[in-house]
Amino acid sequence: MNRKFFIAALAAASLTTPALAAELSFTSWGGAYQEVQEKTAVKPFGAKEKVNVKSSTYNGGIAQIRAQVQTGSVSWDVVDIQLADAIRACDEGLLEKISPADLAAGKDGSAPAQDFMPNSLNDCMAGLAVWSTVLSYDKTKVGAQAPTKVADFFDLKKYPGKRALRKSPEGAMEWALVADGVKPAEVYKVLGTPAGVARAFKKLDTIKASIVWWEAGAQPPQLLADGEVVMTSAYANRIYDSIAVYKKPFDFIWDAQLTNVEGYAIVKGSRNLKEAKAFVRFATEATQQAALGSLTGMGPVRKSAAGLVDPKVQPYMPTNPKNLAGALGVDFAFWADHGDDLNQKFAAWLGQK
Repeated sequence: MNRKFFIAALAAASLTTPALAAELSFTSWGGAYQEVQEKTAVKPFGAKEKVNVKSSTYNGGIAQIRAQVQTGSVSWDVVDIQLADAIRACDEGLLEKISPADLAAGKDGSAPAQDFMPNSLNDCMAGLAVWSTVLSYDKTKVGAQAPTKVADFFDLKKYPGKRALRKSPEGAMEWALVADGVKPAEVYKVLGTPAGVARAFKKLDTIKASIVWWEAGAQPPQLLADGEVVMTSAYANRIYDSIAVYKKPFDFIWDAQLTNVEGYAIVKGSRNLKEAKAFVRFATEATQQAALGSLTGMGPVRKSAAGLVDPKVQPYMPTNPKNLAGALGVDFAFWADHGDDLNQKFAAWLGQK
């Protein structure tokens, strides 16, 4: 092929071959949760905007985000992130700014700032869903009178048997105080004092010998299913999945559920900033949030999305008004200030006989 013919062929090809699609990287937590995100947001967005979205997974935290930004080798664009991590990463300058003006209006036409629940929007994160850690039980193992309060979890006489808790002071210590009579609204005030810490450990002492400690989110439903425990703390969406998909005889204790917010952030220095902002806008619309909630049992953070969730799923959502009554929102500032100290004390307590 001579040179003139080769150039002509390239020119002709450029007229008939479509340009490469724009790209975007999306990072989340993997598992069934990310599969639902792919179905409700990633694939629909890619098809609509003709963007090639490449997905990956991580285990949370901001270490990988920090490393990418500090070395100038940013390979992630949009990251699914917990509120506490988003606040820390934003303070460190690791995330792009997200303005309410970048987001879609509510399904009812309301402005984003009014449609998103409190604490679900900040300078660097657009909220996606509320998830929670709850107490759960096997209905076939607790007798005719089902447990309804945190105090029931600590009542070995009324509900004998093993129970499971996450191997962390977060959750265990809050619930210990609630079981000891502290109102949810006062928990962090009490836990912020030496006397409150001692009070929490004293209450935990009453069930310590009956506790099975778990570390991975898949463990609690399995512990219940295997009959190793009669009650456990668990991520609410994991229990919902066990009930809805696997038909397990599990139920919730919504009393003092520990609520958290999940959302989307854009890594500072994203090479696909335009596409990243478009994805965050699309994926946090009320319709997409409702679709995610209908498949996971997680609560939408947009008020106009709540009524769009499948009615069969709404009773299982953390944000259902009935379930939200008495909820104990995790105080991220408290754990930022006291986490190291309480983790050390908790580890020492675990080692005591």
